[in-house]
Amino acid sequence: MSERGRPRIFDRTAALRRAMDVFWAKGYEGASISDLAVAMGINSPSLYAAYGSKEALFLEATDLYSRVEGADIWLALEEAPTARLAIERFLRRTAKAYSQSDRPQGCLITLGALHEDSSRGAICADLRRRRAENLAALKKRLQRGVAEGELPADFDCLAAATFFATVQHGMSIQARDGASRAALMATVAGAMAAWKAMAGTIEA
Repeated sequence: MSERGRPRIFDRTAALRRAMDVFWAKGYEGASISDLAVAMGINSPSLYAAYGSKEALFLEATDLYSRVEGADIWLALEEAPTARLAIERFLRRTAKAYSQSDRPQGCLITLGALHEDSSRGAICADLRRRRAENLAALKKRLQRGVAEGELPADFDCLAAATFFATVQHGMSIQARDGASRAALMATVAGAMAAWKAMAGTIEA
């Protein structure tokens, strides 16, 4: 019997993933409702009915991004046996993730929205919160290195965490501008050379 006329089942998760890709590629301001609706396979009224607003959709999309795209990068901090390896693997995984050719380059959390005068305040506040959480994760791993005796007691964990977070943010911009994976890996090598100076020993 023909199924003609039966409405298609709306896959909310799949549609959210496609919206995430649009925001990732174009940013909050650059992604129009029309862009999002076309990518999600729905019309604008259905988009608002399902998600409430463009702002709410973006917040859901960034939450999805943090769970499915960024997780492997940050797992390196917990999995590596030393702080040095944790930072190196964190940066190397960043380089690989940001330079994949089958998705937008760079990081949605870094590039999604930067200016409150052009984006909704809640959007910028949410991205700042996520970046602050990432900085805190780096600082926590370095503090563990101090506690385990790998790093000197006077090691400035916040300064080092800020440095490596800044390196990651810069890699995001480089990737969006077309930097190759090799170029990003060269940045990782430079950052790890700086690690030696910060740790105060060639062996650390």
